[in-house]
Amino acid sequence: MRYRVIKNWTTVYSDPIAVGAGECIVLSGKEDIWEGHRWLWARSAAGKEGWVPDSLIAAGPEGSIAGSDYTAVELDCAAGDVLEALNETHGWVMCRAPSGRAGWVPRSHLEPAE
Repeated sequence: MRYRVIKNWTTVYSDPIAVGAGECIVLSGKEDIWEGHRWLWARSAAGKEGWVPDSLIAAGPEGSIAGSDYTAVELDCAAGDVLEALNETHGWVMCRAPSGRAGWVPRSHLEPAE
């Protein structure tokens, strides 16, 4: 699926959290509901912090783990850009730009491209 950007988006977190499947994650207890979706503030084993979708978290033998690979990298984009959708969750779409760069963009900033 392809989307057209209808509202500019600029990266909020310049050093985003990234985790691999099975990696231990420390949850701070901080939560946010964004556009009806639950997000949790987490710290990776590498020490990076950021918001992760609640569906990412699984129970491990010694606490919380990532159920799959995840990165919170965002994609700067401008109104009129056309992006390829790679994945969608919790009100965000992982998109790839024609340049090959990929990152998350809020779904509210996108419309289906014809």
